[in-house]
Amino acid sequence: MAELTEPDLAAALEAKDATAVAFAIRNGLVTVPLLEVEEGADQVRVFRRDDADKYMLLLFSSPASYAAMLPGEDDPRSESYDRAALREYLEANLGVLESVWFDVAGPHPMQADPADILAALSI
Repeated sequence: MAELTEPDLAAALEAKDATAVAFAIRNGLVTVPLLEVEEGADQVRVFRRDDADKYMLLLFSSPASYAAMLPGEDDPRSESYDRAALREYLEANLGVLESVWFDVAGPHPMQADPADILAALSI
């Protein structure tokens, strides 16, 4: 199977261009980590620092970028979200998210406020 990637998002992250990142997630797809919670049922996988009350949503420009963050996992689960799906998730979970990270394992990570991402998706 061919490697899925979002070249516009990857290029925007490389350029550290927040406007281009917003454009890329409004008009393309983003890789969202999943966690199997029971047989056949997945939910978005979020992460939390040990001392934090809220969670970080990690988004990726490709499944390979996600896998690079988890070298010990054989088959990290993920799904491609479009603008509507990401917006719906953020609207439902905005109160429990402290930040959104793009390609946190590199090579060009970028952090954003969840409310800013939601605003960008709502334009």
